[in-house]
Amino acid sequence: MHAEHLEAAQGVGPHTISVPRICPADDIDTNLFENAVSDDIFQKLVAVIRISVPYTGMIISTRESQDMREKALSLGISQLSGGSHTSVGGYEQKHQGEDTAQFDIRDHRSLDEVVGWLLDLGFIPSFCTACYGSGRTGERFMSMVKSGKIAGNCTANALITLKEYLKDYASPETRLKGETLLKNISYSPRS
Repeated sequence: MHAEHLEAAQGVGPHTISVPRICPADDIDTNLFENAVSDDIFQKLVAVIRISVPYTGMIISTRESQDMREKALSLGISQLSGGSHTSVGGYEQKHQGEDTAQFDIRDHRSLDEVVGWLLDLGFIPSFCTACYGSGRTGERFMSMVKSGKIAGNCTANALITLKEYLKDYASPETRLKGETLLKNISYSPRS
């Protein structure tokens, strides 16, 4: 209903939808929340959102376990994080390991491990932000997404950004997986 309201009132729907839920953190016991979302309900929410708003990107964070993230990918999640740190200054080497986390992370794998895992699952990891850089937002973005024309841009950009990641950042193991995928993929852009 919110997506329908956005379209009626603003002429555009949501670009992305995140599906966080209450997770353990300092001084928070999720058992104290009688309405906390269970794993089964969480998966149903992901599936219902995907069916309700099929054109919208759906995000899941490292708050969820690897197993839950894999299940959510099969239900329609299209974006996920890897190698996240929620501590103040957590991405700086000198702060890693300090206990200032905003919330607990359940998937502690590095970005490279997540990329390798996605490749193992048959996905094409993408680091693309071209839509924002090209001004494809608002009504322009929605018309491309709803018509399916965005796929021609997304696939090409996903392949290019994956290649760049493999060349500049990937471990040898992940690079091999990615290069194998790229060598065996058949892509022809839509007109």
